[in-house]
Amino acid sequence: MTVKLDFEECLKDSPRFRASIELVEAEVSELETRLEKLLKLGTGLLESGRHYLAASRAFVVGICDLARLGPPEPMMAECLEKFTVSLNHKLDSHAELLDATQHTLQQQIQTLVKEGLRGFREARRDFWRGAESLEAALTHNAEVPRRRAQEAEEAGAALRTARAGYRGRALDYALQINVIEDKRKFDIMEFVLRLVEAQATHFQQGHEELSRLSQYRKELGAQLHQLVLNSAREKRDMEQRHVLLKQKELGGEEPEPSLREGPGGLVMEGHLFKRASNAFKTWSRRWFTIQSNQLVYQKKYKDPVTVVVDDLRLCTVKLCPDSERRFCFEVVSTSKSCLLQADSERLLQLWVSAVQSSIASAFSQARLDDSCLWRWGTLYPRPLGSAATLGSGGMARGREPGGVGHVVAQVQSVDGNAQCCDCREPAPEWASINLGVTLCIQCSGIHRSLGVHFSKVRSLTLDSWEPELVKLMCELGNVVINQIYEARVEAMAVKKPGPSCSRQEKEAWIHAKYVEKKFLTKLPEIRGRRGGRGPPRGQPPVPPKPSIRPRPGSLRSKPEPPSEDLGSLHPGALLFRASGHPPSLPTMADALAHGADVNWVNGGQDNATPLIQATAANSLLACEFLLQNGANVNQADSAGRGPLHHATILGHTGLACLFLKRGADLGARDSEGRDPLTIAMETANADIVTLLRLAKMREAEAAQGQAGDETYLDIFRDFSLMASDDPEKLSRRSHDLHTL
Repeated sequence: MTVKLDFEECLKDSPRFRASIELVEAEVSELETRLEKLLKLGTGLLESGRHYLAASRAFVVGICDLARLGPPEPMMAECLEKFTVSLNHKLDSHAELLDATQHTLQQQIQTLVKEGLRGFREARRDFWRGAESLEAALTHNAEVPRRRAQEAEEAGAALRTARAGYRGRALDYALQINVIEDKRKFDIMEFVLRLVEAQATHFQQGHEELSRLSQYRKELGAQLHQLVLNSAREKRDMEQRHVLLKQKELGGEEPEPSLREGPGGLVMEGHLFKRASNAFKTWSRRWFTIQSNQLVYQKKYKDPVTVVVDDLRLCTVKLCPDSERRFCFEVVSTSKSCLLQADSERLLQLWVSAVQSSIASAFSQARLDDSCLWRWGTLYPRPLGSAATLGSGGMARGREPGGVGHVVAQVQSVDGNAQCCDCREPAPEWASINLGVTLCIQCSGIHRSLGVHFSKVRSLTLDSWEPELVKLMCELGNVVINQIYEARVEAMAVKKPGPSCSRQEKEAWIHAKYVEKKFLTKLPEIRGRRGGRGPPRGQPPVPPKPSIRPRPGSLRSKPEPPSEDLGSLHPGALLFRASGHPPSLPTMADALAHGADVNWVNGGQDNATPLIQATAANSLLACEFLLQNGANVNQADSAGRGPLHHATILGHTGLACLFLKRGADLGARDSEGRDPLTIAMETANADIVTLLRLAKMREAEAAQGQAGDETYLDIFRDFSLMASDDPEKLSRRSHDLHTL
């Protein structure tokens, strides 16, 4: 230890000692000032470092967003993923460096200021108080007259006491000075050493991280070099093509219209002027398209199309030589006419020919009369609102009234569905059909990444929507599902992400909610296994299924005990009970959320499944919900009867149609050797017989590699619509099936 002050000089209280004291105090004061300045600089360094880290992480997120722009490119996605992962590792190392710097500042410098210098200041204060006391005692002792012996003796005693106190404090002060001098050197050097070691660790980790990418960087550089060469060749080719087109196409001629044969018939598109039907008869330029036997137009690409002619078979086209404008022609239908104008005589002839060809093509492709269907020798009127002109386009936009907008408005009108189920983004245009919730586009992408066993995503505006699916969405909805999957959010004090939150936050929330199921209400343990629980909050308990008199050979339901507590049910048993009469979709969703097997077998009721139970209840929505959640449409009970057998026995035509669309086995036989068609013939159900015969014909045609006509699809669409909108019309029975 370096001795700054000599203890002998301390006891002598010489001028040399006092001068040394003043010099040391000045040095310590300057040391304290510089240490406090270093602490402030360190605090500024840490703050700026954390700002740098935040900006760097935002920059990395911006790089990640580049990978999600446009169609996926594997090479770019791999490059951005590898480098962003490397950058994140380096930023994590930088964060560790800042934490080490902060810890070292607190442990060495701040401790030296708060503890080491505080002891020095206290010793200095005591020393100067002792010095003042000694100075006062010396002065008083010198001032006592010779004749006052008693006072002189008292002054001498006080002087000895003051001198002893001063010397003790002086020795303590000298010791503190010597200690602080050594402590200053050691603490500062240790601080610098630890700081340098933290820096060395940080840069070594960065070097190792970049070294791992060394080979990939070389390969990527070679690939980029080849891409640059290919791009240069493509640029040269484009420039040559540009020059040729510029020389050829700058004559001012009108562009050629697009005319081709599409899957839905002849397709032609191009600009035409259209005269308005108002009193002003104004003309507007619009983009017209002929497709799927319809003439439609739109102003901008994303605008909804306006149908001019709904069915080209019901219209004709003629030239208008008497019109005030040139190159005009008129499309006339049974209800209205539309006056159109082309840009030239040649385009006029092309459009007239295209419309006439489309009319002829529409007639040649027609399989059914527009107002009725011929079903196996029996004439059935087509119900109002059915898809008369659907062709092969599915149920998406043909369903009356309203099409896509009707589906969106109907689904979003359900309580809570006007916002995204997971982040509350307004006006969601996506949905999870097995969960029954609406989603924004970003959350829908996250749901899609979970897999269809968790969530089946569909667009409200772009995809097909069968009527039973629309009703299923309206039966459930965001409020009901969130009461199940977010039951403990408030109790756990978890913050739900908002529309402005990052994708990472939303992804973590959705994974915790649907995959980890962190926010479900915990179920009690019942007899060594997980027990069921009652319906979600706000839903009435599922009543016991009433006794139903079965038809001959039908599902014989064993009535459930009315007094059984739903809270004691296994999730599979709860799902089975909720699928019965009347079914409760919220309770079914609750049971599935708690791990119920959608194909759970009730051994006490002939090995019936929830799907068979819902079939007995004649619930189209319950069956659709179970099928969307993975129910096996061909799983049979102990009598060998699957859902299609029971729908046929009970005469539930709509359910039979649903099961056939979902791939039910037509050849499956029960324990009595009867297939569904045999059962339908025995029960004299004409509609189901028609469906099963058509399905067998379709199956035979598919086995021979034939595409078949559209009759099958049209009839099934009609049955689906009727089962959803007018189920009482599907109860027709006949005892004269030999004429079918």
